[in-house]
Amino acid sequence: NARKETLMEKMTFKNLIQTSRCLVLADGYYEWKREEKNKTPYYFTKKDKSLMFFAAIYENNQFCIITRESSPKVSEIHHREPMIINQSQISNYLNVKKAAIDVLDSIKFPELKFHEVSKEVNKPINNDSSLIKNI
Repeated sequence: NARKETLMEKMTFKNLIQTSRCLVLADGYYEWKREEKNKTPYYFTKKDKSLMFFAAIYENNQFCIITRESSPKVSEIHHREPMIINQSQISNYLNVKKAAIDVLDSIKFPELKFHEVSKEVNKPINNDSSLIKNI
């Protein structure tokens, strides 16, 4: 019987989430919807257009954004989404004296909006504001 290991059960994650929490700031993020052989990119932002604070962990010069099962609305596009922390919860998340799992479990889904964007977003050479425009 193969047992699926969740991120919270991995020893490296357990150690880092208790000692090495950080935030990744963003205006939005991309996610791809898969339908058979097609992948369509979407751009996600908060409904109020405010900055997103992704919960993350770090080690040395690397970081990893924490994800969770997506909200019903986001699940139309993808089954996972970043753990987005409300600005009022930042100090709780960064306080390593608090149990990380309790803080993360208390975080509600933010109100997100999304729209389809050009597949040009998938080419690393492209880097301009046209990549977030609704098509």
